[in-house]
Amino acid sequence: MLKVEVEEKPINFEEICLPIPDLVLKMSHEKQTDIYSYLKSMDERSKQAYLIAKDHLGTSFNICKSNGYKEWKKKGLH
Repeated sequence: MLKVEVEEKPINFEEICLPIPDLVLKMSHEKQTDIYSYLKSMDERSKQAYLIAKDHLGTSFNICKSNGYKEWKKKGLH
């Protein structure tokens, strides 16, 4: 059986115009893709909540543990 390696393109988080925690950049490509899709799907109110949470929690902020991300995953919106 021939194994074909597919090169994963880096995700361009800059186009979302939101600060991305360093932790996200250390995650698997699959998880980063999920987070990218989640952030892209946010409305303005959700973006403001994200910015406030990230600012208040600082380095302890983990988007994967946020209520918004969990809801988004549960609804299968990705």
